[in-house]
Amino acid sequence: MRDFKTHSLDVPGAVLHYEVREAVEASGKPVLLLVGSPMGAAGFVALAERLPERTIVTYDPRGVGESRKTGEPGTSTPEQHADDLHRIIDELGGGPVDLFASSGGAVNALELVSRHPEQVRTLVAHEPPAVHVLPDREQALAAIKGISRTYERDGFGPAMAQFITIVGLQGEIPADFADQPAPDPAMFGLPAEDDGSRDDALLGQNLISCTHHEHDFAALRAASTRIVIAVGVESEGQMACRGGLGVAERIGVEPVTFPSNHGGFLDDTFGMPGDPDGFALKLREVLEG
Repeated sequence: MRDFKTHSLDVPGAVLHYEVREAVEASGKPVLLLVGSPMGAAGFVALAERLPERTIVTYDPRGVGESRKTGEPGTSTPEQHADDLHRIIDELGGGPVDLFASSGGAVNALELVSRHPEQVRTLVAHEPPAVHVLPDREQALAAIKGISRTYERDGFGPAMAQFITIVGLQGEIPADFADQPAPDPAMFGLPAEDDGSRDDALLGQNLISCTHHEHDFAALRAASTRIVIAVGVESEGQMACRGGLGVAERIGVEPVTFPSNHGGFLDDTFGMPGDPDGFALKLREVLEG
């Protein structure tokens, strides 16, 4: 496993933790950031290990892992996350960097590029859950608000069971999703009891602000950054994949199919494994293309 150095950076309302893995051999290639949300640095170890020719930077988004909030608790927004990434890139020398961003991280990275395109050479945005571009956006937005209500009323387990159900659905979101009986959390190995906390990084801090974010497509079309929208071959029909396809259509680029699913870059040390070997090969091909 490659050694890495940890760093901290004070930003408005938070202290960010980020990690730098130097390239095994100097290649002259830009620094590569690997980012998610709410997934932190630990989720990208497998992918970083498979790209030894790159200096890799990973980080914990505000309110996740070692990155602590110092301001108001509660919601974090794509605008805040984008500004955090902007400040990290400044700390690294200002860029331009290459950036792979997945899920909520892709939403945040698209916001970064709309504001600071000069900082990013190539952005690979993997399955951004951009609900506003879906033809069934009203149903999807309502369903996600229903998950948030479940979290506030019943806690983590019941709400996460609903979340897992909706992200795995293929096709349009049913109009009555929020009114359907909630799945049993035990089916997913989740607790049914409410521990009283409401600060979960996904359900309490990012769920609504991320999925309800409206992108500046005019700015993205005008950006100097090369934007690649990536979708998983096994994700067809799912909300985040459909979000990626909708974003690609609106900025006028052809989506690129990557191996595996929404977590295709993961190995068996973090969550459900995908195909990290195939994923790294495809990412390398796209970045060098």
